[in-house]
Amino acid sequence: MRPPGTLLLRARGVSLLLPVRPVLVTAALCLALFASCALSVAVGNGHTTGMRAVAALFTAEDVGAWRIVNLLRLPRFVAGALAGAALGAAGCLIQTLARNRLATPDLVGVTDGATVGVLLSVLGTSAGTLGAWWAGPAGAMAAAALVMLLAGGLGTTGYRILVVGVGLSVAIDSITELVLARQNLHAAQGLLTWTLGYLNGRDYASALPVLIGLAVLIPVAVLCSARLRALHFGDDTASTLGVSPGATRALALLIAVLLAGLAVGVAGPIAFVAMAAPVLASYMSGRSRVPVLVAALAGAVLVSLADTLGRGLGEVEIPVGVLTSLLGGPFLLWVLLTRKV
Repeated sequence: MRPPGTLLLRARGVSLLLPVRPVLVTAALCLALFASCALSVAVGNGHTTGMRAVAALFTAEDVGAWRIVNLLRLPRFVAGALAGAALGAAGCLIQTLARNRLATPDLVGVTDGATVGVLLSVLGTSAGTLGAWWAGPAGAMAAAALVMLLAGGLGTTGYRILVVGVGLSVAIDSITELVLARQNLHAAQGLLTWTLGYLNGRDYASALPVLIGLAVLIPVAVLCSARLRALHFGDDTASTLGVSPGATRALALLIAVLLAGLAVGVAGPIAFVAMAAPVLASYMSGRSRVPVLVAALAGAVLVSLADTLGRGLGEVEIPVGVLTSLLGGPFLLWVLLTRKV
């Protein structure tokens, strides 16, 4: 008997059961991401805007427009979308582990650890706002290991690492401020802008590590999501279903930490996306699932739209992290006032 809300596909003796609603949501988000790409390249300074810029995505007849779009704006969109996807998936995993819609990589100190890692990697150099990408996941791993050590392990529901992470993030923030205070004014200004979440100057090379990380980690996260659903019934029930609770939680946390670190390494600490994307994904896909893929797509759309809005509101660009913070405040109130966290 086919479960309600699913579609059974059969071909050459192979059967595949697809959940209809998440599949439709995924398709809709893919279309939204394509639309956000067109909007992203269409917004900018000079004459290469609107349909002229969008047309340059598909043809090189206008060489000037093609160069601006394909060498500057499209790489920036790709970097932002990949960072948003990583944050969305990371937030989905951590919220599932903590069973709390407010739990994010920001809250457990992972994002702050990644930020400090990148800042330390540019100390004494002229790298400006572009730190070493690997310092992001390295700093995130170090922060996560410290949280685990102080919390005495993962616990059974994730609340323990959540509480310890809140305290640790405050301490790590002070390290970030100390690093900035030790810089000269010019370097500190560039680094401070990066710590707000900034995509200016990002290209394909800076986005490549995130792309590789997503290609490796997202399939594992999707497979892990089914085991995370089993944990909702309790550790004993999950064990009878063949799921190892400790190993599943450790794997999910490792994936989330790496994804969050990679996102920070390329785009800086973009706030609220890791919280908003999973909530929206859960709303669209149904709360009974762990919507890793939908959350990743939602995060990509959110970051790309926020970056486009920041570039189009005036002559002075607003960092994407500032826009997400401005929009995230009302969203947080909506979550607190209308939904169970």
